[in-house]
Amino acid sequence: MKIIERPSPNFNERQGGGPIDILVMHYTGMPDAESAMKLLTTVEGKVSSHYTIDEDGTIYRHVAEEKRAWHAGVSSWGGADDINSRSIGIEIVNPGHEWGYRPFTQPQIGAVIELSKGIVKRWPITPARVIAHSDVAPERKIDPGELFPWDELARHGIGRWPGALKAAPAASTLGVGADGEKVKRLQSDLARYGYGIEITGLYDERTLIVVSAFQRHFRRSNFDGIADAETQAILADLLNQLDAVA
Repeated sequence: MKIIERPSPNFNERQGGGPIDILVMHYTGMPDAESAMKLLTTVEGKVSSHYTIDEDGTIYRHVAEEKRAWHAGVSSWGGADDINSRSIGIEIVNPGHEWGYRPFTQPQIGAVIELSKGIVKRWPITPARVIAHSDVAPERKIDPGELFPWDELARHGIGRWPGALKAAPAASTLGVGADGEKVKRLQSDLARYGYGIEITGLYDERTLIVVSAFQRHFRRSNFDGIADAETQAILADLLNQLDAVA
């Protein structure tokens, strides 16, 4: 695997002394690769990532994995809120929803898989902690978006994916305005998986946004933020996967 060095000045030392145990996937959301890499590698940009993967599969390294790149911004996962200090960030070239969102290329995804396999071997990153920018910052971000093939990555041991639902889900649909114990259970389950959400028992706007982020990752055909029976069944399956390896 060839990696081209394109250093960024935008990094610092990791804070807090915690492990590097999260891998975050992004899309660049810029008109082209060069615009994105210029932003990531100049002082004026004030952002960076550890790697960028171009549409032809070329991998660029901007920041050493040991250092803290500036890719996640205000974010949280699993109770931690300085995600930059405990994560590695991969930017994947794609115009994003603002500039003409399109499917990722097979050379890109092949490179993502190959690079990620090495990363999760070098650091204690479990499959459930290979996540999207939209997972750690659901109110601000939607990347890498609903066209990112998380299922393909999971087949290679990169990230989690739900199994086939063995029976028709029977849970009642929950949406904005719902309240009570069922909403508390949903919020608790989302928090247990890692999402930053308060357990209020009220299906508020924040809950809608977090559910939409969950769906965008794990049920990409419909990410309306309504916790229908299928969404709840997928979440239960993923939690069962977590429990099986605990």
